[in-house]
Amino acid sequence: MFPSQLKTRTPLTTPDIIKMVMWPFAVLTVVHRTIILAFNGAVTNDFLPIYTAAVNFLNKQDVYLDNFNWTHPHYLYPPSGTLMISPLGFLDYDVARRLYIILNVLAVLIAAYYLLKLFGYGLSSVAAPIVVFAMFSTETVSNTLIYTNMNGLILLAQVLFMKFLLERRLWWAGVPMGLTIAIKPILLPLLVFPFLKKQWQPFVASIGIPIMLMAIAWPLSKDPGRYIRETVPYLAESRDYFNSAISGNAVYYGLPDWLVLGLRGGFAVIVLISLWLLFRYYRHDELFFLCTASGVIMTAQFLLGSLGQMYYSMLLFPLLMTVVMKHSVLRNWPAWLAVYGFMTFDMWFSVPWRQFGEAAQFLRTTFGWSLLLIVVFTVLVNRWLDARKAGTLHLGIDPPYIRDDVEHKGVPEKYRFPEGRPEQNSLAAQIDKTY
Repeated sequence: MFPSQLKTRTPLTTPDIIKMVMWPFAVLTVVHRTIILAFNGAVTNDFLPIYTAAVNFLNKQDVYLDNFNWTHPHYLYPPSGTLMISPLGFLDYDVARRLYIILNVLAVLIAAYYLLKLFGYGLSSVAAPIVVFAMFSTETVSNTLIYTNMNGLILLAQVLFMKFLLERRLWWAGVPMGLTIAIKPILLPLLVFPFLKKQWQPFVASIGIPIMLMAIAWPLSKDPGRYIRETVPYLAESRDYFNSAISGNAVYYGLPDWLVLGLRGGFAVIVLISLWLLFRYYRHDELFFLCTASGVIMTAQFLLGSLGQMYYSMLLFPLLMTVVMKHSVLRNWPAWLAVYGFMTFDMWFSVPWRQFGEAAQFLRTTFGWSLLLIVVFTVLVNRWLDARKAGTLHLGIDPPYIRDDVEHKGVPEKYRFPEGRPEQNSLAAQIDKTY
Protein backbone atom coordinates (compact mmCIF):
# COMPACT_ATOMS: atom_id res chain seq x y z
CA MET A 1 0.00 0.00 0.00
CA PHE A 2 2.65 2.52 0.99
CA PRO A 3 4.76 2.31 -2.21
CA SER A 4 1.62 3.15 -4.19
CA GLN A 5 1.72 6.62 -2.63
CA LEU A 6 4.91 7.22 -4.57
CA LYS A 7 3.16 6.79 -7.90
CA THR A 8 1.87 9.87 -9.70
CA ARG A 9 -1.30 8.97 -11.57
CA THR A 10 -2.30 12.46 -12.71
CA PRO A 11 -0.34 15.66 -13.41
CA LEU A 12 0.23 17.67 -10.23
CA THR A 13 -0.80 21.31 -10.09
CA THR A 14 1.13 23.91 -8.13
CA PRO A 15 -1.42 23.85 -5.26
CA ASP A 16 -1.15 20.04 -5.17
CA ILE A 17 2.61 20.26 -4.83
CA ILE A 18 2.42 22.89 -2.10
CA LYS A 19 -0.08 20.81 -0.11
CA MET A 20 2.05 17.70 -0.59
CA VAL A 21 5.05 19.56 0.82
CA MET A 22 3.34 21.49 3.59
CA TRP A 23 1.05 18.92 5.24
CA PRO A 24 3.93 16.77 6.59
CA PHE A 25 5.61 19.93 7.91
CA ALA A 26 2.35 21.12 9.48
CA VAL A 27 1.41 17.82 11.13
CA LEU A 28 4.87 17.07 12.49
CA THR A 29 5.29 20.64 13.76
CA VAL A 30 2.04 20.27 15.73
CA VAL A 31 3.22 16.90 17.09
CA HIS A 32 6.67 18.29 17.96
CA ARG A 33 5.30 21.35 19.76
CA THR A 34 2.82 19.18 21.68
CA ILE A 35 4.45 15.84 22.47
CA ILE A 36 8.07 17.01 22.70
CA LEU A 37 8.36 20.68 23.66
CA ALA A 38 5.13 21.09 25.63
CA PHE A 39 5.23 17.75 27.43
CA ASN A 40 8.90 18.40 28.26
CA GLY A 41 7.96 21.73 29.78
CA ALA A 42 10.32 24.53 30.82
CA VAL A 43 11.50 26.45 33.86
CA THR A 44 8.58 28.83 33.37
CA ASN A 45 5.43 26.96 34.37
CA ASP A 46 2.16 28.87 34.07
CA PHE A 47 0.14 25.76 34.85
CA LEU A 48 1.45 25.05 38.36
CA PRO A 49 -0.31 28.05 39.98
CA ILE A 50 -3.50 27.16 38.08
CA TYR A 51 -3.41 23.56 39.28
CA THR A 52 -2.55 24.61 42.83
CA ALA A 53 -5.46 27.04 42.88
CA ALA A 54 -7.84 24.34 41.59
CA VAL A 55 -6.75 21.89 44.28
CA ASN A 56 -6.95 24.49 47.03
CA PHE A 57 -10.38 25.63 45.87
CA LEU A 58 -11.72 22.06 45.99
CA ASN A 59 -10.20 21.53 49.44
CA LYS A 60 -11.61 24.80 50.84
CA GLN A 61 -8.13 26.25 51.30
CA ASP A 62 -6.71 29.69 50.51
CA VAL A 63 -6.26 30.30 46.78
CA TYR A 64 -4.67 33.75 46.64
CA LEU A 65 -1.34 33.05 48.34
CA ASP A 66 1.07 34.70 45.88
CA ASN A 67 3.93 36.93 46.92
CA PHE A 68 3.98 39.50 44.13
CA ASN A 69 7.57 40.45 44.94
CA TRP A 70 8.67 37.17 43.35
CA THR A 71 9.00 36.75 39.59
CA HIS A 72 7.59 33.24 39.24
CA PRO A 73 4.16 32.88 37.53
CA HIS A 74 1.33 34.12 39.73
CA TYR A 75 -2.27 33.01 39.97
CA LEU A 76 -4.35 35.95 38.75
CA TYR A 77 -7.78 34.52 37.87
CA PRO A 78 -10.84 35.84 39.72
CA PRO A 79 -13.03 33.47 41.79
CA SER A 80 -15.22 32.89 38.73
CA GLY A 81 -12.15 31.68 36.82
CA THR A 82 -11.12 29.49 39.73
CA LEU A 83 -14.52 27.83 39.60
CA MET A 84 -14.09 27.12 35.89
CA ILE A 85 -10.66 25.53 36.20
CA SER A 86 -11.45 23.67 39.43
CA PRO A 87 -12.19 20.28 37.72
CA LEU A 88 -8.47 20.05 36.97
CA GLY A 89 -7.92 19.59 40.69
CA PHE A 90 -9.54 16.15 40.58
CA LEU A 91 -6.74 14.85 38.34
CA ASP A 92 -3.14 13.95 38.97
CA TYR A 93 -0.83 16.90 38.16
CA ASP A 94 0.85 15.34 35.12
CA VAL A 95 -2.46 14.12 33.71
CA ALA A 96 -4.08 17.51 34.27
CA ARG A 97 -1.20 19.39 32.64
CA ARG A 98 -1.12 17.18 29.56
CA LEU A 99 -4.89 17.38 29.22
CA TYR A 100 -4.65 21.18 29.44
CA ILE A 101 -1.99 21.20 26.71
CA ILE A 102 -4.10 19.00 24.44
CA LEU A 103 -7.16 21.21 24.99
CA ASN A 104 -5.16 24.25 23.91
CA VAL A 105 -3.79 22.42 20.85
CA LEU A 106 -7.33 21.46 19.82
CA ALA A 107 -8.50 25.03 20.46
CA VAL A 108 -5.82 26.48 18.17
CA LEU A 109 -6.59 23.94 15.45
CA ILE A 110 -10.34 24.61 15.66
CA ALA A 111 -9.67 28.35 15.59
CA ALA A 112 -7.49 27.87 12.50
CA TYR A 113 -10.29 25.90 10.84
CA TYR A 114 -12.89 28.59 11.48
CA LEU A 115 -10.52 31.34 10.38
CA LEU A 116 -9.97 29.49 7.12
CA LYS A 117 -13.73 29.12 6.68
CA LEU A 118 -14.30 32.82 7.38
CA PHE A 119 -11.92 33.69 4.56
CA GLY A 120 -13.42 31.15 2.18
CA TYR A 121 -10.87 28.34 2.48
CA GLY A 122 -11.36 24.72 3.49
CA LEU A 123 -9.17 21.90 4.74
CA SER A 124 -8.56 20.81 1.16
CA SER A 125 -7.21 24.22 0.20
CA VAL A 126 -3.54 25.08 -0.12
CA ALA A 127 -4.00 27.62 2.68
CA ALA A 128 -4.84 25.00 5.34
CA PRO A 129 -1.40 23.40 5.86
CA ILE A 130 0.32 26.78 5.48
CA VAL A 131 -1.84 28.34 8.21
CA VAL A 132 -1.42 25.40 10.61
CA PHE A 133 2.35 25.27 10.06
CA ALA A 134 2.68 29.05 10.44
CA MET A 135 0.64 29.12 13.66
CA PHE A 136 2.55 26.33 15.39
CA SER A 137 5.90 27.72 14.26
CA THR A 138 5.32 30.96 16.18
CA GLU A 139 6.52 31.86 19.65
CA THR A 140 2.97 32.59 20.74
CA VAL A 141 1.62 29.08 20.11
CA SER A 142 4.85 27.31 21.06
CA ASN A 143 5.27 29.03 24.43
CA THR A 144 1.55 28.87 25.16
CA LEU A 145 1.93 25.09 25.03
CA ILE A 146 5.36 24.90 26.67
CA TYR A 147 4.45 27.22 29.55
CA THR A 148 0.95 25.71 29.56
CA ASN A 149 -1.48 28.60 29.77
CA MET A 150 -4.90 29.17 28.23
CA ASN A 151 -4.10 31.48 25.29
CA GLY A 152 -5.22 28.82 22.81
CA LEU A 153 -8.66 28.67 24.39
CA ILE A 154 -8.88 32.46 24.36
CA LEU A 155 -8.00 32.51 20.65
CA LEU A 156 -10.83 30.07 19.96
CA ALA A 157 -13.22 32.25 21.97
CA GLN A 158 -12.15 35.29 19.95
CA VAL A 159 -12.65 33.56 16.61
CA LEU A 160 -16.05 32.18 17.67
CA PHE A 161 -17.13 35.64 18.87
CA MET A 162 -16.20 37.13 15.49
CA LYS A 163 -17.78 34.25 13.60
CA PHE A 164 -21.08 34.60 15.44
CA LEU A 165 -21.11 38.37 14.93
CA LEU A 166 -20.58 37.96 11.18
CA GLU A 167 -23.29 35.31 10.97
CA ARG A 168 -25.70 37.49 13.00
CA ARG A 169 -25.91 34.81 15.71
CA LEU A 170 -25.81 37.59 18.26
CA TRP A 171 -27.03 35.67 21.30
CA TRP A 172 -24.32 33.07 20.80
CA ALA A 173 -21.64 35.72 20.27
CA GLY A 174 -21.79 36.64 23.94
CA VAL A 175 -21.14 33.09 25.19
CA PRO A 176 -17.42 32.74 24.30
CA MET A 177 -16.89 36.35 25.31
CA GLY A 178 -18.56 35.83 28.69
CA LEU A 179 -16.56 32.66 29.40
CA THR A 180 -13.25 34.42 28.75
CA ILE A 181 -14.22 37.52 30.76
CA ALA A 182 -14.99 35.20 33.69
CA ILE A 183 -11.33 34.10 33.63
CA LYS A 184 -9.44 37.09 32.18
CA PRO A 185 -11.00 40.12 30.43
CA ILE A 186 -8.43 40.34 27.65
CA LEU A 187 -11.12 40.23 24.92
CA LEU A 188 -13.36 42.77 26.62
CA PRO A 189 -12.41 45.68 24.26
CA LEU A 190 -13.86 43.74 21.31
CA LEU A 191 -17.35 44.38 22.65
CA VAL A 192 -16.99 47.78 20.99
CA PHE A 193 -18.09 46.14 17.72
CA PRO A 194 -21.63 45.14 18.78
CA PHE A 195 -21.83 48.42 20.72
CA LEU A 196 -21.17 50.46 17.58
CA LYS A 197 -23.87 48.53 15.72
CA LYS A 198 -26.31 48.84 18.64
CA GLN A 199 -26.48 45.07 18.97
CA TRP A 200 -27.38 44.46 22.59
CA GLN A 201 -27.78 40.69 22.44
CA PRO A 202 -24.04 39.82 22.83
CA PHE A 203 -23.90 41.83 26.04
CA VAL A 204 -26.40 39.58 27.79
CA ALA A 205 -24.10 36.56 27.98
CA SER A 206 -20.92 38.65 28.02
CA ILE A 207 -22.02 40.27 31.26
CA GLY A 208 -24.38 37.62 32.60
CA ILE A 209 -22.00 34.64 32.51
CA PRO A 210 -19.21 36.29 34.57
CA ILE A 211 -21.71 37.62 37.09
CA MET A 212 -23.41 34.24 37.46
CA LEU A 213 -20.10 32.37 37.84
CA MET A 214 -18.82 34.94 40.31
CA ALA A 215 -22.02 34.63 42.35
CA ILE A 216 -21.54 30.86 42.52
CA ALA A 217 -17.78 30.96 43.18
CA TRP A 218 -17.66 33.72 45.81
CA PRO A 219 -19.31 31.81 48.68
CA LEU A 220 -17.42 28.63 47.72
CA SER A 221 -14.03 30.36 47.94
CA LYS A 222 -12.24 30.69 51.24
CA ASP A 223 -10.44 33.96 50.49
CA PRO A 224 -12.24 35.79 47.61
CA GLY A 225 -11.69 39.16 49.24
CA ARG A 226 -7.94 38.87 48.77
CA TYR A 227 -8.46 38.88 45.02
CA ILE A 228 -9.98 42.37 45.29
CA ARG A 229 -7.54 43.66 47.90
CA GLU A 230 -4.28 42.26 46.53
CA THR A 231 -4.56 40.76 43.03
CA VAL A 232 -6.55 43.56 41.34
CA PRO A 233 -4.10 46.30 42.43
CA TYR A 234 -1.21 44.14 41.20
CA LEU A 235 -2.88 43.75 37.80
CA ALA A 236 -2.95 47.54 37.46
CA GLU A 237 0.80 47.83 38.03
CA SER A 238 3.48 47.66 35.34
CA ARG A 239 6.01 45.02 36.31
CA ASP A 240 9.58 45.13 35.05
CA TYR A 241 9.95 41.50 33.91
CA PHE A 242 8.38 39.55 31.03
CA ASN A 243 6.51 42.72 30.06
CA SER A 244 6.79 44.04 26.51
CA ALA A 245 4.36 46.91 27.03
CA ILE A 246 5.78 50.43 26.85
CA SER A 247 5.25 50.85 30.58
CA GLY A 248 7.04 47.56 31.32
CA ASN A 249 10.10 48.57 29.34
CA ALA A 250 10.00 51.97 31.00
CA VAL A 251 10.26 50.37 34.43
CA TYR A 252 13.00 47.97 33.31
CA TYR A 253 15.16 50.59 31.60
CA GLY A 254 14.30 53.45 33.95
CA LEU A 255 12.76 55.75 31.34
CA PRO A 256 11.48 59.15 32.46
CA ASP A 257 7.75 59.60 32.97
CA TRP A 258 7.45 62.31 30.31
CA LEU A 259 8.87 59.97 27.65
CA VAL A 260 6.55 57.14 28.64
CA LEU A 261 3.54 59.48 28.61
CA GLY A 262 4.57 60.85 25.23
CA LEU A 263 5.01 57.40 23.68
CA ARG A 264 1.72 56.10 25.03
CA GLY A 265 -0.10 59.27 24.02
CA GLY A 266 1.40 59.25 20.54
CA PHE A 267 0.45 55.65 19.88
CA ALA A 268 -3.02 56.26 21.34
CA VAL A 269 -3.54 58.98 18.71
CA ILE A 270 -2.29 56.64 15.98
CA VAL A 271 -4.72 53.95 17.14
CA LEU A 272 -7.72 56.30 17.31
CA ILE A 273 -7.09 57.72 13.83
CA SER A 274 -6.63 54.21 12.38
CA LEU A 275 -9.86 52.99 13.97
CA TRP A 276 -11.76 56.04 12.75
CA LEU A 277 -10.56 55.53 9.17
CA LEU A 278 -11.41 51.83 9.32
CA PHE A 279 -14.87 52.57 10.70
CA ARG A 280 -15.55 55.43 8.29
CA TYR A 281 -14.47 53.71 5.09
CA TYR A 282 -14.43 49.95 5.67
CA ARG A 283 -17.22 49.06 8.06
CA HIS A 284 -19.38 47.84 5.18
CA ASP A 285 -16.79 45.16 4.40
CA GLU A 286 -17.51 43.45 7.68
CA LEU A 287 -14.93 40.66 7.59
CA PHE A 288 -12.08 43.01 6.72
CA PHE A 289 -13.23 45.66 9.19
CA LEU A 290 -13.74 43.26 12.09
CA CYS A 291 -10.43 41.43 11.66
CA THR A 292 -8.35 44.54 10.99
CA ALA A 293 -9.89 46.74 13.67
CA SER A 294 -9.74 43.95 16.26
CA GLY A 295 -6.04 43.53 15.50
CA VAL A 296 -5.44 47.25 16.03
CA ILE A 297 -7.39 47.19 19.31
CA MET A 298 -5.61 44.09 20.63
CA THR A 299 -2.17 45.43 19.66
CA ALA A 300 -2.94 48.73 21.36
CA GLN A 301 -3.99 46.89 24.50
CA PHE A 302 -0.74 44.90 24.58
CA LEU A 303 1.47 47.92 23.89
CA LEU A 304 -0.28 50.63 25.92
CA GLY A 305 -1.61 48.59 28.83
CA SER A 306 0.11 47.64 32.06
CA LEU A 307 1.11 44.15 30.87
CA GLY A 308 1.92 42.92 27.38
CA GLN A 309 3.47 39.50 26.95
CA MET A 310 4.73 38.17 23.66
CA TYR A 311 2.45 35.16 23.56
CA TYR A 312 -0.60 37.44 23.67
CA SER A 313 0.16 38.00 19.96
CA MET A 314 -1.86 34.87 19.20
CA LEU A 315 -4.92 37.12 19.23
CA LEU A 316 -3.58 38.90 16.12
CA PHE A 317 -4.04 35.85 13.87
CA PRO A 318 -7.34 37.20 12.44
CA LEU A 319 -5.57 40.42 11.43
CA LEU A 320 -2.73 38.49 9.79
CA MET A 321 -5.24 36.43 7.78
CA THR A 322 -6.46 39.58 6.05
CA VAL A 323 -3.31 39.53 3.92
CA VAL A 324 -5.26 37.34 1.48
CA MET A 325 -7.64 40.26 0.85
CA LYS A 326 -6.63 42.63 -1.92
CA HIS A 327 -7.24 45.76 0.16
CA SER A 328 -5.33 44.41 3.18
CA VAL A 329 -3.15 46.88 5.06
CA LEU A 330 -0.52 44.13 5.46
CA ARG A 331 0.56 43.84 1.84
CA ASN A 332 3.94 45.47 2.41
CA TRP A 333 7.27 44.29 3.82
CA PRO A 334 7.37 46.60 6.91
CA ALA A 335 4.19 44.90 8.16
CA TRP A 336 5.90 41.50 8.09
CA LEU A 337 9.05 42.91 9.65
CA ALA A 338 6.74 43.87 12.50
CA VAL A 339 5.19 40.41 12.57
CA TYR A 340 8.67 38.87 12.77
CA GLY A 341 9.27 40.94 15.89
CA PHE A 342 6.37 39.55 17.90
CA MET A 343 5.75 36.15 16.32
CA THR A 344 9.07 34.48 15.65
CA PHE A 345 10.42 31.73 17.90
CA ASP A 346 14.00 32.91 17.24
CA MET A 347 16.22 33.84 20.17
CA TRP A 348 18.47 36.90 19.77
CA PHE A 349 20.77 36.41 22.76
CA SER A 350 24.37 36.77 21.59
CA VAL A 351 27.63 35.62 23.20
CA PRO A 352 30.03 38.04 21.45
CA TRP A 353 27.53 40.94 21.52
CA ARG A 354 25.74 40.34 24.79
CA GLN A 355 24.28 43.81 25.35
CA PHE A 356 22.96 44.05 21.80
CA GLY A 357 21.54 40.52 21.95
CA GLU A 358 19.68 41.16 25.21
CA ALA A 359 18.25 44.42 23.91
CA ALA A 360 17.16 42.77 20.65
CA GLN A 361 15.54 39.87 22.52
CA PHE A 362 13.72 42.00 25.09
CA LEU A 363 12.63 44.82 22.77
CA ARG A 364 11.74 43.01 19.56
CA THR A 365 8.16 42.38 20.70
CA THR A 366 7.65 46.03 21.64
CA PHE A 367 9.24 47.05 18.34
CA GLY A 368 6.98 44.66 16.42
CA TRP A 369 3.74 45.84 18.02
CA SER A 370 4.77 49.48 17.59
CA LEU A 371 5.73 49.04 13.95
CA LEU A 372 2.51 47.18 13.20
CA LEU A 373 0.41 50.08 14.50
CA ILE A 374 2.55 52.55 12.55
CA VAL A 375 2.18 50.52 9.35
CA VAL A 376 -1.62 50.26 9.63
CA PHE A 377 -1.85 53.99 10.39
CA THR A 378 0.47 54.96 7.52
CA VAL A 379 -1.30 52.80 4.95
CA LEU A 380 -4.73 54.12 5.89
CA VAL A 381 -3.66 57.78 6.08
CA ASN A 382 -1.84 57.56 2.74
CA ARG A 383 -4.93 56.05 1.15
CA TRP A 384 -7.06 58.84 2.63
CA LEU A 385 -4.67 61.58 1.44
CA ASP A 386 -4.51 60.10 -2.07
CA ALA A 387 -8.29 59.80 -2.27
CA ARG A 388 -8.78 63.37 -1.03
CA LYS A 389 -6.28 64.67 -3.57
CA ALA A 390 -8.07 62.77 -6.34
CA GLY A 391 -11.49 63.94 -5.10
CA THR A 392 -12.76 60.37 -4.68
CA LEU A 393 -13.38 60.19 -0.93
CA HIS A 394 -17.06 59.57 -1.65
CA LEU A 395 -15.99 56.30 -3.31
CA GLY A 396 -13.86 55.21 -0.36
CA ILE A 397 -10.13 55.37 0.19
CA ASP A 398 -8.99 52.27 -1.69
CA PRO A 399 -6.66 53.05 -4.61
CA PRO A 400 -8.33 52.78 -8.04
CA TYR A 401 -6.60 49.50 -8.88
CA ILE A 402 -8.21 48.00 -5.78
CA ARG A 403 -11.52 49.85 -5.90
CA ASP A 404 -12.20 48.96 -9.52
CA ASP A 405 -11.42 45.28 -9.05
CA VAL A 406 -11.73 44.36 -5.39
CA GLU A 407 -11.14 40.64 -5.04
CA HIS A 408 -13.43 38.89 -2.59
CA LYS A 409 -12.22 35.60 -3.95
CA GLY A 410 -13.23 32.82 -1.63
CA VAL A 411 -14.80 35.13 0.94
CA PRO A 412 -18.36 33.96 1.58
CA GLU A 413 -21.03 36.42 0.47
CA LYS A 414 -22.58 36.58 3.94
CA TYR A 415 -19.29 37.85 5.40
CA ARG A 416 -18.89 40.80 3.06
CA PHE A 417 -20.78 43.80 1.89
CA PRO A 418 -22.29 43.83 -1.60
CA GLU A 419 -20.40 45.57 -4.38
CA GLY A 420 -21.07 49.14 -5.36
CA ARG A 421 -20.88 52.56 -3.82
CA PRO A 422 -22.25 52.73 -0.28
CA GLU A 423 -24.49 55.66 -1.15
CA GLN A 424 -25.91 53.76 -4.14
CA ASN A 425 -26.65 50.56 -2.28
CA SER A 426 -29.89 50.23 -0.35
CA LEU A 427 -28.45 47.61 1.99
CA ALA A 428 -25.55 49.95 2.75
CA ALA A 429 -28.00 52.68 3.62
CA GLN A 430 -29.80 50.34 6.00
CA ILE A 431 -26.55 49.38 7.69
CA ASP A 432 -25.54 53.04 7.95
CA LYS A 433 -28.64 53.65 10.03
CA THR A 434 -27.48 51.11 12.62
CA TYR A 435 -24.25 52.99 13.35
